[in-house]
Amino acid sequence: MTPIIAQGFLGIEHFNPPWDVFFLPLFNLLIFLYELPLVDFAVAIILFTIIIRTALAPLFVRQIRSQKEMQRMQPLVKEVQRKHKGNRQKVYEETQALYREHGVNPAAGCLPVVLQLPILFALYQALIRASGVVTGFTVNAGNQASFDQLQTAGLIEAGTKTGEYIVQISGPCNLPAFSQLPQFLPLNCQLINPVKLSAAVDTVTVFGLDLARVDHVFAITIFGGFALSGLAIIAAILQFVQVKMTSPRPNPEDPTSSMTSTMTYTFPLLTIFWGGIFPSGLILYWITYTGYLVLQQYLIMGWGNLFPLFGWQPSWAISPETGITPATRPKRSDATDAPANPDPNPRAPASGGSRNNPRPANRRPGSAKRRGKKR
Repeated sequence: MTPIIAQGFLGIEHFNPPWDVFFLPLFNLLIFLYELPLVDFAVAIILFTIIIRTALAPLFVRQIRSQKEMQRMQPLVKEVQRKHKGNRQKVYEETQALYREHGVNPAAGCLPVVLQLPILFALYQALIRASGVVTGFTVNAGNQASFDQLQTAGLIEAGTKTGEYIVQISGPCNLPAFSQLPQFLPLNCQLINPVKLSAAVDTVTVFGLDLARVDHVFAITIFGGFALSGLAIIAAILQFVQVKMTSPRPNPEDPTSSMTSTMTYTFPLLTIFWGGIFPSGLILYWITYTGYLVLQQYLIMGWGNLFPLFGWQPSWAISPETGITPATRPKRSDATDAPANPDPNPRAPASGGSRNNPRPANRRPGSAKRRGKKR
């Protein structure tokens, strides 16, 4: 059944559904870009990222616009939290009502993130397969027979390091051993006919960086062998900018605010950690992907909540909350609070007098004296 399905899948010789349904199109696209004139493997990864990112752009545009509207609504949300302070259920109900009124879906950003994860896993496998190098493999009693069969067929060569093997570009694709050891499958067995390889993929860039391995060219070794990758630091900075642009401003009355602030710094630190574990080609993908996303966010929502950045607030960074103001408290009637025409100086005389001469203007001098004589 598998060969029949494989032949129907664009002429691919070896096909293991359901994972290959997602993995193989990405793998073939990456190799197709690599075989274009004047394109090395690094450029192929960058082009691959731009194509995938552009294909998913409509989903991310919807996510970014929803985040922009949520940022503009922050004054309204804060007013709800102030009004119903201490009543979490009421705050939740009123906040959800605000979101519905403004057409905002707080969960709109979940789908792009969910789609991104399998793309990362597939690209990781594509990098490993394209390099043709299998590392960390151990021969044991369970796989000894299959391993010997592939060695006899000349499909495995020993690499330069212990536990490292080099997979051939082409060879038979229907050996039973591949069901036990699929990582040794010849590269051309999972490529469509127009992009069949005639030589191994060169994963080494002009700088000597092997994109199928952990970065040790632009890295500093710390903590007994961990590679602090310069590429990972660039990716972490872009990740910080991207998350900070879309994160809500800190709000002491919101219990989720501190968690959001923590994630703003946690994700970049995780990116640096991943740079010492995963192939540098995957980090290059992450740099291109995040840079594309930062540019897209800027075109839709400006700088968002990126500023103030460590106390720096440039004059050209406009607040995303511009355009929406919190509901003001109703003003109390003037009749209940103060007289209709309050006197700014209650001790002051009526018009015509002064502090030094409190005598009214409509009274003539000596009138009081004459009234006294009549009495």
